Amino acid sequence: MQIYTKESIISALRDIRDQGWIESRRHNNHGGVGNTLEDLLGIEENNLPIPNAAEWELKVQRSDTNSLITLFHMEPSPTAYKFVPQILLPLYGWPHQKAGKSHPIDEKSFRQTINAATYSDRGFTVLIDKKNRKIVIGFDGLKISEHHKIWQNSVMDRVGLGQLSPQPYWGFDDVFHKLGSKLHNCFYVRAQRKRENGKEYFLYSEIMMLRELAQEKFISTLESGQIYVDFDARTGHNHGTKFRISQLAIPGLYKEVMRI
Repeated sequence: MQIYTKESIISALRDIRDQGWIESRRHNNHGGVGNTLEDLLGIEENNLPIPNAAEWELKVQRSDTNSLITLFHMEPSPTAYKFVPQILLPLYGWPHQKAGKSHPIDEKSFRQTINAATYSDRGFTVLIDKKNRKIVIGFDGLKISEHHKIWQNSVMDRVGLGQLSPQPYWGFDDVFHKLGSKLHNCFYVRAQRKRENGKEYFLYSEIMMLRELAQEKFISTLESGQIYVDFDARTGHNHGTKFRISQLAIPGLYKEVMRI
């Protein structure tokens, strides 16, 4: 495996950018934009082998997509409650769209992508409790949209429309430790994409070196609604709770941003 210093990885990324449009090494692969850059750099996955330095990660995204980026997976506290499978799914879930087809007739779903800037159409939101240093999931039955009336009535019968009790939460320090273990320092690359004659090409046009992930910047980005909490569960299977971010918001998490 190629070993890099920070200076040599910057030089290598500049060289790749200056090559212009580069044919994908992994045609028809959704992750081709990252895989191609890794192949060009001679590295495996996205961990950069830079000796005598804090851990660096390579993050590559297509610039033509608005899809959210997963920062990390983390189930809410207190973990003993097993909030998603034991509380949210049975008490607030709704019939799965494939119930009675490819899934059992009583299959339920609980899928919500929510942020702190607004309430979802099912009344869920993210609350920032700075006093107790917690990220909390909130619920307001009055915020439920009219087209969910049947589900709203079922929640009323099951548990009522008041605030969640207890409320799922994540401690600031726990979340930041989880995030920092993955993205403390990061080379962030955005690539344009085109197709010609059935082949896919990338132009690695935007390169940034991001240093020193900052807890206060993470919290302010969360407050602004650019970070989301994503629940994805159905009866018998929890796909995991994720923190996700708008890709354009990633540089705002760091103390130092250097455009290369």
